[in-house]
Amino acid sequence: MTDLHAPLGRDKPAQKRPRERGPRRGARSTRFALVAAAVLLLVAAGGNLAVLLAGDPAPQTALLRLPEPAPTTPDTEVTTGAVTRDTAPQETGGDRAAVGGTGTVNRTPDLPLPTFDDGGDQVSPGGPKIITVRDPAAANIGQPLQVAHLPEDAALEDSAFGPLPVRTEDGRQPMEIYARPWSGTRGKRIAIVIGGLGLSQTGSHRAIEALPPEITLAFAPTGNSLQRWMREARKKGHELLVQVPMEPHGYPDVNPGPRTLRLASSAETNLENLHWALGRLTNYTGVMNYMGARFAASEDAMAPVLGDLAYRGLLFFNDGAAGTDMLADVARQRGVPYLEADIVIDASRDRADIEARLKALEELASARGYAVGSGSALELTVGTVADWANDAKKRGFELVGVASLASENR
Repeated sequence: MTDLHAPLGRDKPAQKRPRERGPRRGARSTRFALVAAAVLLLVAAGGNLAVLLAGDPAPQTALLRLPEPAPTTPDTEVTTGAVTRDTAPQETGGDRAAVGGTGTVNRTPDLPLPTFDDGGDQVSPGGPKIITVRDPAAANIGQPLQVAHLPEDAALEDSAFGPLPVRTEDGRQPMEIYARPWSGTRGKRIAIVIGGLGLSQTGSHRAIEALPPEITLAFAPTGNSLQRWMREARKKGHELLVQVPMEPHGYPDVNPGPRTLRLASSAETNLENLHWALGRLTNYTGVMNYMGARFAASEDAMAPVLGDLAYRGLLFFNDGAAGTDMLADVARQRGVPYLEADIVIDASRDRADIEARLKALEELASARGYAVGSGSALELTVGTVADWANDAKKRGFELVGVASLASENR
């Protein structure tokens, strides 16, 4: 067969077709790694979802004790600004009990509220530190520090004086919601309440910044910018109270201020004045008397007040000026957690005497398991308590909020 008769294209030698090549081995490895990573991510996400949906069997609170810092040379006493006090006459008639370092009980008059010139979860610097690690969902042991300055909407009710604290529909109490968390142990515990905050800008700032967060702060309802100072104090970890002016002996020459709860007033008027004080701020665990030796000695006068506190889920703290056994009994009968100061730490304006009274608190706590002190937001008091607190913790004392002790005295 000639070339003319050959099939078309047979006159040239057959050409080899190029060999198709599959993907390189490195590309296959990369693709496999990506698929494996995606599978692992899906498995991990599924595991996390299962943990979130399942109930957490672990306890809601854990305690961590941090090691003591190396000892340092104490700084000299820090003071800020000058302190001036009201010149109003002081209450007479033995309304405050002050116990000195020797254990002697001295009856001293009420002192006017001071004026100035101007993560529960935190711990004060220095000394052994106990940090409470808690489940933020555990609403019954205080608020997480990040939101401690925000009121719990479910624990508020509207009134003519603003939002007032009240038990939630599921039974939680403001005393528990706003309490400072504590270790839960039954060691040597000391609670100290410093009152008179809100009456001055400088004085309030000094107390909030200088005092350890374990110290409970009480606000005067006649103060200024109370919501602002409440937020600052709560962000620092302080537990709060509201002071309520009550009729003292010698009234009206000795006058606690406007809207005082009085024996001559009707129960309705006294409750209205109480609600005015309660509506001045939020995020507190209870009330504290200001003066009030005469009013608090009357069961008829105190019964409606304590009944209202029981309804709201608030505690009553007696700073030592309203101390009668009757008051404690009536509070317990109405289901109001009650706590009374054992020692007024600043009945005198002498640093050595304040230190002696703080020492007496330590002795009482060592013997009984707990002790309670009260004082005013004077510069000397604030500085002395701030210096003492860190050393007290080094000696094994736990500083706690008043709610932790009042809850034991229902």
